[in-house]
Amino acid sequence: MTSIRERSRESDAGLGFGMTTAGLDRLYDSLDHRTVELLHERRSTGSNHGRGWLLRRSLLAADMLGLALAYALAQRLAIARHGDHVDALGEFLLFAASLPVWAVAAKSYGLYDRDEEHANHSAVDDFVGVFHLVTVGTFFLLAVGHFTNWFQPPFSKLFVFWLLAIVSVTFARIAARAFCRRRVAFVQNTIILGTGRVGQELARKVQKHPEYGINVIGFVDDDPRRPIPGLGPDDIRLLGEIDHLPALVKLLDVERVIVTFTHDPIEHSLDLIRTINELGVQVDIVPRFFELLEPPIRAHTVESIPLWALPPLRLAPSSRAAKRALDVVGATLGLLILSPLLIAIAIAIKIDSRGPVLFRQTRVGERGREFRIWKFRSMTDDADSRKSEVAHLNKHLENGGGARMFKIEGDPRCTRVGNLLRRTSLDELPQLLNVLAGQMSLVGPRPLIPEEHRFVNKWAKRRLDLRPGITGLWQVLGRHEIGFDEMIQLDYRYVMRWSLWRDIMLLFQTVPIVLHRRAGI
Repeated sequence: MTSIRERSRESDAGLGFGMTTAGLDRLYDSLDHRTVELLHERRSTGSNHGRGWLLRRSLLAADMLGLALAYALAQRLAIARHGDHVDALGEFLLFAASLPVWAVAAKSYGLYDRDEEHANHSAVDDFVGVFHLVTVGTFFLLAVGHFTNWFQPPFSKLFVFWLLAIVSVTFARIAARAFCRRRVAFVQNTIILGTGRVGQELARKVQKHPEYGINVIGFVDDDPRRPIPGLGPDDIRLLGEIDHLPALVKLLDVERVIVTFTHDPIEHSLDLIRTINELGVQVDIVPRFFELLEPPIRAHTVESIPLWALPPLRLAPSSRAAKRALDVVGATLGLLILSPLLIAIAIAIKIDSRGPVLFRQTRVGERGREFRIWKFRSMTDDADSRKSEVAHLNKHLENGGGARMFKIEGDPRCTRVGNLLRRTSLDELPQLLNVLAGQMSLVGPRPLIPEEHRFVNKWAKRRLDLRPGITGLWQVLGRHEIGFDEMIQLDYRYVMRWSLWRDIMLLFQTVPIVLHRRAGI
């Protein structure tokens, strides 16, 4: 810490910060332990390389490794099938010569840039780009071989390479990101401009996701607000006024600034954002009416003025049919593949406690129609009669919240098997029957009980234009850490921006979240 202070004192005069030695001491005394460690480690190594530098090189290495592995396996299988008739040397030389072309193509698809810009970017977001890259690249190899006669690989070999490359590149990228997240360079020191509700809520969410690699140092604001429920004074670390931001960026090695809402005049804010951006800092801006926007957002311009498109919901019969087809196929395959597990769970429930294997509860479905949801029983048979005894443990009552939703961590009414089922979300597997019956969907809004549904506002009832889902935005973005109002907004945004591809993406995103979950419903 001493070396950091000394360096800052020496450079302060050239930064225009105008802060006294005592002021700098107070600033550094206010920093949390993690920030101090990051500053010390970066400055002791003298490295200026940040997240973008680290990720671009790691992902490039992952792509080359994945392609090489796919090629080696495809070659091995071809030799095993066709023997010595395979021109191994000629094909290897052509493949090796094509690797720089693969790298350039991946760069053109944006596969090396988005991780630095998007804190929550993952392999799922990459999948379409990787699929296109491998497909186009394989077709390119086929075309070169056909028109030049340099080599003539059998179609079966190219097909195997294409299939293996999609898998190997995807998993190599997962490994590369896991490697990067363990490096100091991955973490971005971040300052939030604005201490209003949105800025504080954003800080609270980021703190719960260390995998994003965003270290919120603190806030700048001319008119600081009181902490919102769930955050204490130590979580709202005020670093200075808005005009201090450029100097703070240099003093604290800030790599990202998130702009929320303040009372600062718009012209001054624009000048400040331009200044920060010129310092090589990633600037994220929370847009007005962000509650209505859901990525991907379509933008267009009118006489150089950018506009975000918010078209009305028009779900054509063909779109509903496609969604229903995905539900039927997915639920059928799920029940068939998981049938041994379902039987084992049913036996375990019967051995563990008295009562039925399945639990049924009334939920509000599409267009407000009620239905009975199926779940594996995870509580004792008298759980409903004991609800009043544990009502005070409802986590949604914390921090001034309301009782519109009911959730107890470590619910004493759960059985031993029930605790395991909830942690892994296996208690929800019988809902596949509700999907086949047309009452639910694999992906959709959260199925509310009637007591919860009565708190839904008029505009938010559009969330029931689609069937409720086993998973959805609320599941992927935080599940029980999300309050009632935010959950309703997420459901509304999902329905208003529905697409089949988004459903597929949410299904893929649900898998790692369930596998890493520490607690379930």
